[in-house]
Amino acid sequence: MLRLLSLLQTHRFWSGIELSDKLEVSERTLRRDVERLRELGYPVNASRGVAGGYQLRSGTVMPPLLLDDEEAVAIAVGLRTAASGSVEGIEETSVRALTKVVQVMPPRLRRRVDALQAYTTPAAVTGPRVNAASLTVIAQACRDDERLKFDYAARGGEESARLVEPHRLVSLGRRWYLVAWDLDRVDWRTFRVDRLSEPRTTGARYRPREIPGGDAVKFVEAQIKARPTTHTLVVRVQAPKDRVESAVRYLGGALEAIDEMSCRLTMNVDTFDWPVLILAAIGAPFEVESPSAFKDHLASVAALFTTASIGP
Repeated sequence: MLRLLSLLQTHRFWSGIELSDKLEVSERTLRRDVERLRELGYPVNASRGVAGGYQLRSGTVMPPLLLDDEEAVAIAVGLRTAASGSVEGIEETSVRALTKVVQVMPPRLRRRVDALQAYTTPAAVTGPRVNAASLTVIAQACRDDERLKFDYAARGGEESARLVEPHRLVSLGRRWYLVAWDLDRVDWRTFRVDRLSEPRTTGARYRPREIPGGDAVKFVEAQIKARPTTHTLVVRVQAPKDRVESAVRYLGGALEAIDEMSCRLTMNVDTFDWPVLILAAIGAPFEVESPSAFKDHLASVAALFTTASIGP
């Protein structure tokens, strides 16, 4: 019966024959176990006939969930991250849920969670925060192949109402993105979730489309790189490519190895402030190849720091 529950929790429709074969039981035993799950509060839908089968649906109360070891550890680690993460309004709820999960964990799993917590250092949360309820609505629409409506503020501040077929939520760097097919523009679009408001499902289902390239993360990365920017910076850094790569991995810079001890970093930016921080984080000598305006900006920043009062 527990194995049956684990299969039903995948949120897919199972035919009776499929489940019987998977569980290696008779259809009569299967029907009896389904009835036991219903008595425990699990809302299992059943349909009869040749195409009949079973599916776990949403209910009015939250019954117990069945998790394997890896899922339990992943949830605990995820809740700890969420407690100090970039999703607005979920910190306190995450702490309460984490307490309940850890309380029922066997000691061997608690030790794994504690080890992960002790030997990982999360980066400080910066940048815009997103609403937890909005993320939930969007994720469910992606899962259920249901069209989504929302209001969106573009980069330039223009506001518009959107109707989309959501494909995937992507967490990249410090931001969340929705990849979706825009029905009005008849094309794939990437939306920053922090600029999105009042997402709501329409009840209309759709047949999922194939995203260009087949990878939502790479699609978002390509869209970000293609976005027009004010400046293109080219900097020669006196450090191996792999060292610089670890510092700029999530920041959108392009790297080219020059030799074993140097590489060329290219960044498309709107302001010079962020590249200054990146170069400081790399912590290696560098030479600005272009533009000259960035050299002037670095000179003013250097003058600011050299004249600063450090104190006694």
